Amino acid sequence: MTKIIDFHTHAFPDTIAASAIASLEKSGNIKAFLNGTIANLLQAMDQAEIETSVICSIATRPQQFQPILDWSLAIRSPRIIPFPSIHPADPEIESRLQQIHELGFKGIKMHPYYQDFFLDDLALGPLYQQAAELGLLVVVHTGYDIAYPRIRRADPQRILNVVRQFPTLKLITTHLGGWDEWHDVKAKLVGKPIYMEMSFALDFLDKDYIKEILLSHPQEYILFGTDSPWADQLTSLNMLKNLKLPPDFLSAITRENGARLLGLE
Repeated sequence: MTKIIDFHTHAFPDTIAASAIASLEKSGNIKAFLNGTIANLLQAMDQAEIETSVICSIATRPQQFQPILDWSLAIRSPRIIPFPSIHPADPEIESRLQQIHELGFKGIKMHPYYQDFFLDDLALGPLYQQAAELGLLVVVHTGYDIAYPRIRRADPQRILNVVRQFPTLKLITTHLGGWDEWHDVKAKLVGKPIYMEMSFALDFLDKDYIKEILLSHPQEYILFGTDSPWADQLTSLNMLKNLKLPPDFLSAITRENGARLLGLE
């Protein structure tokens, strides 16, 4: 198996990587596997034989848009595909999306907890509509977050509300449709044409349960992701292989679906 795509990773500029990782480790009571730099991520990718990683940045304030965009421009390469971020409170969302599109980025990352919004908030309608019109992917954290109180900001029902209102939006739900809300995911999302990236699910779900979810969902709507540095890429990949999925299914998850969405075919 070659040319694997990890659709969900994180890294930071070298100047802030150490402090960012330390802060996130403390708030989430979790230990990172990497130091948060691009160089360390590339080393991990080489070890796991991963060809390409999507870097998902998060603007926690509107003022972070430009620094994140500038850094994304500086780091992108055939192996690193950055997704910049727009804060929902940014008064220039329309021009931001247009700029991201014109610069050739494939999508953006949003996080309901770090950015303080609810996924199906009506105020986000213009952002979703414009992203759909521009063909931009919108990767969103879904389910609970380990660092925040259990408020249902991005649960399966809210996901359904968004995709029904914006059927042409390419919404990528992380953590297999909703971290630690997988019974609801199974009841409401599985079997529907909704993109689900699987990071931080392999580590928490029973092997038979996650295999049942995967095989019950449309093959072309599942993406391999790890959430590195919060999970080890090689370990995550081995856990996926240990599910003994059909070869064509595994190939679709680890490469073909991501390549299609990212325009790498």
